[in-house]
Amino acid sequence: MLNLATIRGVLFDMDGVLYRGRQVLAGVSEVLAFLDSQRIAYACITNNASMTPAQYEEKLQAMGIAIPSDRVVTSALITGRYLRTTYPAGTRVLIVGMRGLREIVLGDGYFVEDRLTPDLVIQGVDFETTYAKLKEATLAIRRGARYIVTNPDRSFPSEEGLIPGSGAIMAALVAATDATPLVIGKPAPTMFLVAAQMLGLDPAQTLMVGDRLDTDIAGAHAAGMPAALVLTGVTRREELGTDLMPDLVVEDLPALLAHWREARL
Repeated sequence: MLNLATIRGVLFDMDGVLYRGRQVLAGVSEVLAFLDSQRIAYACITNNASMTPAQYEEKLQAMGIAIPSDRVVTSALITGRYLRTTYPAGTRVLIVGMRGLREIVLGDGYFVEDRLTPDLVIQGVDFETTYAKLKEATLAIRRGARYIVTNPDRSFPSEEGLIPGSGAIMAALVAATDATPLVIGKPAPTMFLVAAQMLGLDPAQTLMVGDRLDTDIAGAHAAGMPAALVLTGVTRREELGTDLMPDLVVEDLPALLAHWREARL
């Protein structure tokens, strides 16, 4: 049974928890104000590798949410850390992804972009992907390039509904290459542990708030964290079963806040 009174830090997923597209979800400002009043630290972790932490800070500010870039951990950021501790400078890479991934991998010149004979194919979500990009990546992987994926999210919550995510692109490339990619982001525990360390907290004191069973909840439990599921994103109540059960299920952030206030009484 989750005891919210013992929680000293919170990790929020972003898409489907704080907002959908550019639409702020109910209760965000109230929850953050409550956490501030209780001196409970918080940060964001997201599998979405389309933007940099600085871009996320700008996006959040535009929606009235004040979370600085140094409290935003993306799967692209974790992927960049992994790559630099695993591969030498000058390694040739082909990227299927957006600015958030490209800047983190290529921004400091450590890796060299090579679309013809890369050593690595690094893939994240790409809202402008084309058949030509998929073809290029497929040929590189079939020639022996190592295939690395920032995250396996098959869908992505937008204002219009669920749209294809990084995992959908991964499914196409796996089908075309028969390769098994290395997946870096959630549900692997690395992002959760890095973010908890950033807050200076033990994982057991840190609550993950997410909208996906397969990434947010599974990853939090793998990292030794309690997890709360909000039903404002991907997962619906009828999908809940005995596997991957969260420690708490709430309709939305206002319902989570109500539980928390009750626990503090």
